Amino acid sequence: MPLFYVRGMPIGGTAIMLALVASMGGFIFGYDTGQISDILIMNDFKLRFATCTNPSDVSTCAFSTVRAGLIVSLLSIGTLAGALMGAIIADRIGRRYAMIIECAVFCIGVAVQLASFHVWQQVAVGRFISGLAVGALSAAVPMYQAETAPTQIRGTLTATYQLFITFGILVAYCIALGTRDLPGAQSWRTVIGIGLIWPCMLSFGILFMPESPRWLAAQGRLKEASHSIARSYGIKEIDESSDRFVQAEVSEIANQIELERRLQGGWIDCFKPRNKTLYRTLLGMALQSFQQLTGANYFFYYGATIFLSVGIEDSFVTQIILGAVNFFCTFGGLYVMERYGRRLPLIYGGIWQSAWLFVFAAAGTAKDPTTNSGIGKLMIVSACMFILGYAMTWAPGVWILIGETFPTKTRAKQGALATASNWLWNFLIAFFTPFIVSGIGFKYGFVFAACNLAGAVVVFFFLYESSDLSLESVDNMYNDPACKPWTSRTWAPVGYTSRYDLVEQTKAAQARKPFASGAIEEKHIEDVGDGSEVGSSVQTGVGSDGKQNGAAKDVKDAV
Repeated sequence: MPLFYVRGMPIGGTAIMLALVASMGGFIFGYDTGQISDILIMNDFKLRFATCTNPSDVSTCAFSTVRAGLIVSLLSIGTLAGALMGAIIADRIGRRYAMIIECAVFCIGVAVQLASFHVWQQVAVGRFISGLAVGALSAAVPMYQAETAPTQIRGTLTATYQLFITFGILVAYCIALGTRDLPGAQSWRTVIGIGLIWPCMLSFGILFMPESPRWLAAQGRLKEASHSIARSYGIKEIDESSDRFVQAEVSEIANQIELERRLQGGWIDCFKPRNKTLYRTLLGMALQSFQQLTGANYFFYYGATIFLSVGIEDSFVTQIILGAVNFFCTFGGLYVMERYGRRLPLIYGGIWQSAWLFVFAAAGTAKDPTTNSGIGKLMIVSACMFILGYAMTWAPGVWILIGETFPTKTRAKQGALATASNWLWNFLIAFFTPFIVSGIGFKYGFVFAACNLAGAVVVFFFLYESSDLSLESVDNMYNDPACKPWTSRTWAPVGYTSRYDLVEQTKAAQARKPFASGAIEEKHIEDVGDGSEVGSSVQTGVGSDGKQNGAAKDVKDAV
C-alpha cells in the first residue's frame, strides 16, 4: 500500500527507501572528505607520516606542502577519473550492480590506507583508489535516484544526495573528535576503518531496491521495468486499472529512450555554437568551477589546520560547528532554490560569501589570531556565516542547474564535462592550498572573496532562470533572441501569458486528487497514456490553450 499521496499520486515506501539507501553514496563521499582534515593533525599520524626532526617528539613533526597536498588531493584525482567512468559502468551493468562494484573498490582503498605504517605514499594511493569509487558513485547515485523515484517527489529525493554529503562530513568530524585521544594508530585508523561500514550498508541495502526502470527499458526488459515502477508507487497487486497506468508509464519511458537514441550527439557536438550549445557547455563548466572556487573546500579539507593556526586549542570542536552549520543549512537551501529560483540565490549567495570571506581574510591579516582571541573568534564566526550562505545557495544550486540547463541531445556529455571541471578544481585547490597558504597566509581568503564576486557576475550576465519550466521550455528560452539572462525570470513558453500564468496553471493542475481512495481513475490513466504526466503541466508542457508543447508531444511525433 502507498505511504501517502503527492498531487494525487501514490508514493510507496520503496521510493523513500531507495533514495535514502542510494544516498549513502553521497554519505561515503562526505565522510571521506571530512575525515582527512582532522587526521592530518592527529599526533600518531604526524609521527608516522610527517617529517620529524625528533621522531619521539610530535611537536617537531610537520607535513611539507607537497606531502600534505598529495595526501589530501589524490582523492580528487580519483574522483575525476571515476566520474568519467561511472556513467559508462552504470549503463553497461545497471545502476545497482555498478554501485555494489564501486563500494567494493572503495573498500579496497580503505584497506590500503589501513595497512599503511610509515609510508605516506601508500595513504595517498589508498585515497586515490577510494576516490575512483567516490567519483563513480557521484555519477551512478543521482542517476539512479532520478530514474527510479516517482516524478512528483523526484527533485526532493534526488536532493538527498547533497544532503547526505553534508551529513557524512559532519559525522566524520564527530567520530574524529571521539577517537583523537585513543592510543597510537587507533586514533586515525578507527576513523578510516569506520568508513568501511557505509559502503557495506549501501551494497547490502541496494540489493533490496528495484533496478532503474529506465535502464531496464533500455535493455528491453519492459516487464521488469513495470514491476520497478509499481514498487515505487506502492502498488503490490497490479489490477486492470493499475496495470494500464504502469504500462503507460513504461511506454512513455521506452518512447523517450528511442527519441534520445535518435537525437544523441557526440562529444564534438557539445562545442558547436548552434542552439547555444557551446554557450551552455562553457556556462556549466564555469558554474561548477566557481562552486569550487567559492572556497568551501578550503575549510572542509584544511579546516582543523586553519583553526589550529588561529589559536583555537580545540580545532576538532570548531570543525564540528562548521559541519553542523553546513548540514542543517542545506535543508534551507532546498527551500530557497524552490522558492526564489536559481539566479537570485546564486547572485546574492556569491555576494554574501564574498563579504564574509573578506572579513575572515582581513581579520587574519590585520592582527595575529594566535595572540588575539577576539580575532580568532571573529574568524570562526565569519567562516560559519560563509558556510551558511554556501549551503543555502551555491552548494545545491549548481547541481540542480546541471540537470536542467542542457539540451537533450548532449545533456549527458555536457553534464560530464561540467562535473569533470568541478573535480579538476577540487584537486587544484586541495593540492595547491598548502603552497598558497605558506606564501600569503590568510590573504588567501581575499582570492576566494574575489572568485565569489566573479561567480555572481557570471550568473547575472549569462545564466537564464530555469525554475518552473519544463526542460524543453528551457531549451526554447536559451534560443529565444528576445530573451536575455537578466530578463529571463519573466520569460514564459508559448501558450502562457506570463511566468506567473505558468505557475498558477501548474498549481491548478496539481490540485487534482485522483487517488483519494487509493484507486487509479480512468481519466488519469488516459492522460498518462497520451504521453502526459499526471497532475503536472510543467513536465508535459501543456499550455493554457490545452495543447501539448513539451517532451510528451516530441516523443509521440518522433516515435
